[in-house]
Amino acid sequence: MMSKMNKQNAKRQRMNNMLRMEEEGDLIFNKHSVFGIRLATDGYGIWYEKGKFKTPSRTVLYEFELNEKHDPKEHHISATSDGINFSSVVPYKLNNLYEFKMAIGQQHLIGGKGNKNGVAVTALYAGGVTIGMLKPYLLDIQNQITGATSRKTFAQMATDTTEGDYITGASGFTVGWDMLSIKPGVNAKQAMRFDYGRLNQTVTAIECGLTEEYYFGTIPLVYMVKQHAFFFNAYVSILFGSRK
Repeated sequence: MMSKMNKQNAKRQRMNNMLRMEEEGDLIFNKHSVFGIRLATDGYGIWYEKGKFKTPSRTVLYEFELNEKHDPKEHHISATSDGINFSSVVPYKLNNLYEFKMAIGQQHLIGGKGNKNGVAVTALYAGGVTIGMLKPYLLDIQNQITGATSRKTFAQMATDTTEGDYITGASGFTVGWDMLSIKPGVNAKQAMRFDYGRLNQTVTAIECGLTEEYYFGTIPLVYMVKQHAFFFNAYVSILFGSRK
């Protein structure tokens, strides 16, 4: 009987402590799930994060991310022939690069909210593997002499001697997946997160950071431009999620 009462008292004391810390703005939970929209200096993407709280100030993170990356030299123009405007193209673009990233890291609390209207500041870092997916950037071609249509890359256009071919536009997102090539690599990131949500059970935050990516081979993005295996960027993410 006494043992049962002692357990109930201990449980009640733990609940009271958690309620007090919650009222003071501390984040006392077991896990969180977060979705984010990411805008970087070389692209954009979406990601999902699962966090497991080890202590009130340290959380282990498991992250999954899907991005599209662009070369800084890319720009869109409209294809024109005989005064007719066609869909926009990116001159000399060779491939679209899509990244699927998996990483594990840690988040450390720097400053709690202080109260429910405050901002929790955390520092975090993560590293993992990257699966790069290169999809050829294809162009819709029409021959002015024969009227025949085809699809070619800018590299093929540069070496093709066929007379009368002209570009009518980009082939689009759905074309070229059967020519996909896989490029493995590794990634790392360092960031600061600012959680300004009013309720501790929800995550509403902005994350600012830096990422580094290294591929085991160069990545051809733009024709006649030096190819790189290492990429570095800065990013901002908007995060939404919940804690339990």
